[in-house]
Amino acid sequence: MSLNENHLSIDIAIEGMSCASCVDTIEKAIRKVPNTTTVSVNLSTERAHIELKQQTSSDSIIDAVVKAGYKAHIIASDDMFKKTLDTSQSHTSIIISALLSLPLVIPMVLDIFGLHVNLPGYVQLILATPVQFYFGASFYHSAWKAIKNRTGNMDLLVAIGTSSAFVLSIYLMLQGHPHLYFEASSVVITLVLLGKWLEKRAKRQTTEAIRALQQLRPETARVKRLDQEFDIPIHEVKVDDDVVVRPGERIPVDAVIMEGNSHVDESMMTGESDPVNKMAGNKVIGGSVNIDGMLLVKTVAVGAESTLSRIIRLVEDAQTAKPEIQRLVDKVSAVFVPVVIVIALMTLLAWGVYSANWEQAILNAVAVLVIACPCALGLATPTAIMAGTGVAARHGILIKDAHALELAHGITHVVFDKTGTLTEGKPKLLAYKSVDGNDASLLALAASIEQNSLHPLAKAVVDQLLATGSSPVKATEVRDLAGRGLHGKVNDAVIYVGNQRWMDELEVSIEQHKAVASEYKDAGHTVSWVAQGDGIATPLVLGVLAFGDQIKSSAKDAVQALHQKGVQTLLLTGDNSVSAARVAEAIGIDQVLSEQTPESKAASIAALSQKDAVIAMVGDGINDAPALAAANVSFAMSTGTDVAMHTADITLMHSDPSLVADTIDISRRTYSKIKQNLFWAFIYNLIGIPLAAMGLLSPVIAGAAMAFSSVSVVTNALMLSRWRPARSLKQ
Repeated sequence: MSLNENHLSIDIAIEGMSCASCVDTIEKAIRKVPNTTTVSVNLSTERAHIELKQQTSSDSIIDAVVKAGYKAHIIASDDMFKKTLDTSQSHTSIIISALLSLPLVIPMVLDIFGLHVNLPGYVQLILATPVQFYFGASFYHSAWKAIKNRTGNMDLLVAIGTSSAFVLSIYLMLQGHPHLYFEASSVVITLVLLGKWLEKRAKRQTTEAIRALQQLRPETARVKRLDQEFDIPIHEVKVDDDVVVRPGERIPVDAVIMEGNSHVDESMMTGESDPVNKMAGNKVIGGSVNIDGMLLVKTVAVGAESTLSRIIRLVEDAQTAKPEIQRLVDKVSAVFVPVVIVIALMTLLAWGVYSANWEQAILNAVAVLVIACPCALGLATPTAIMAGTGVAARHGILIKDAHALELAHGITHVVFDKTGTLTEGKPKLLAYKSVDGNDASLLALAASIEQNSLHPLAKAVVDQLLATGSSPVKATEVRDLAGRGLHGKVNDAVIYVGNQRWMDELEVSIEQHKAVASEYKDAGHTVSWVAQGDGIATPLVLGVLAFGDQIKSSAKDAVQALHQKGVQTLLLTGDNSVSAARVAEAIGIDQVLSEQTPESKAASIAALSQKDAVIAMVGDGINDAPALAAANVSFAMSTGTDVAMHTADITLMHSDPSLVADTIDISRRTYSKIKQNLFWAFIYNLIGIPLAAMGLLSPVIAGAAMAFSSVSVVTNALMLSRWRPARSLKQ
């Protein structure tokens, strides 16, 4: 049980579901538990996610599922898919069932070639009985649960259909009739068991992303305590523990590097294939691979709070949640089985009364019941959702829920924040010009003062000086004046570094450099001034500094990719209009909304929303959170703040805006697979049921078609696993 912002949530594993009707039965049972607000049962993962108004005993949830006739237990994050997708159902039972059915089928096959061979009735009975009542026992158990709950499911159809064929065969045998139908009941059960086994194997592949992420967790960590190293279980590592990571090992925890440098492979988390150079002070993600250097890291997050655990939870939640299209399917499935039973009864009566051939009437009714099993209908949507979110996660796109995936395919407008989203988010000193022509001296003086500040612009000045091979000298009496700049003493001279407003307050004359400053401003750069005085007389200007934020190399391609998909692009930023226009022009953005506040950003998003428009917002900062919440679909860069990531529907693990177009692409492909699956699921029934009712399908053929329909739906969904982001295809 986990505590969310305004409610509690419980995840449970469920055993015994066979089709979409089971899903409806379990959801109805859980909704009757007090304080339940939302229930989502997933047939593919065989688990349920329940949200509650207030804390409720998990026992009451489990009891409700058990009373509905199913097994259930609470699951923790670590074993989310270990039990729910276990394929331990032995294929041995299927083989034995097939071997027992084979002698019953051979005479039917030989009959096609004019060879009439019939096994004695008692031999057929001996072969068919264990298949019907031992290997087919699960169908009877599930059917009985459905009857007790006054609902219908796939197993009820199989149980009624095969039992009818079995009883009819016994009756005909006792009457001395040479043609019996034991092969129909036995082969149908064998085929359905085979179909379920193939389904379960295929469904395991849809959760490959989860298992791959879980396998990134090392079992142990090498912790350094009191100058000694100990290998301890990963769950015993605590925050602030020092951990030693050798070359070639997986980094066991989220941490900050204290000593050493190395290249780190973060591809499983970020989707970025190239190793990243890491050094002291850099953060590392648990589960990534330390390639070539010895590292000493300090733990900052463990267990459920680690990045890897949060990623796994996001993917799990996305695969459990239901899109709107699935809710419609569930409503159809709830009435599907009763309708099929009515059609089967009508088939029985029609053939029996009008043709007086009750033997054929029963077989046709059995065929109707068997081919109508709604397995494919229940699997059509969740398998596609699982495959789509899974392959997206492998490439650094974390989709929070199925609703976001469903909406993303219809995005019409993408609104980008500028700083940190389309630009690097790290200002650089792009130009500096002194009054006397000694630009190097200007930079050295400015850096000597700025080295005492944590401001991004100050860091840019110091970094530029260090890049020239020089180091700043020590400054004294440094003071930081918020909203203005800094001043301090260097070699007895008072140096001022700040904005134009402060220069005006100090009455510094900047006329001789105003034209240069205007040129920098027109280019969209931020301008700072450097002046020198003695603390008594009016300071004199020394020069001007120009800062800029570099546009990401992938930004232009990202915008072009969106345009190719017919999506309009907008820039929404708090920066001045000149700077915003420069970025928009450089990368080809359609529309610019500049000088925005966090509140006005949200209002701008709301104003863009109109009929048939689906607005996506991409941002990375705290100030983007209101706009992210106002958008239909929201994207956050993982390099941004936790607030933005928690607000957003989709998190991009690699700071690459081109992943937005990739998300739309995988969403469109997933939604297309859902529609294809639903088409095939319905078409099997729309064609198969009338054919069976007209006597054109035998129960055996109907059983094979039903099993094939389920497997084909899952296999079609698995085609999504071959998807690759556009940037990886170009490499």
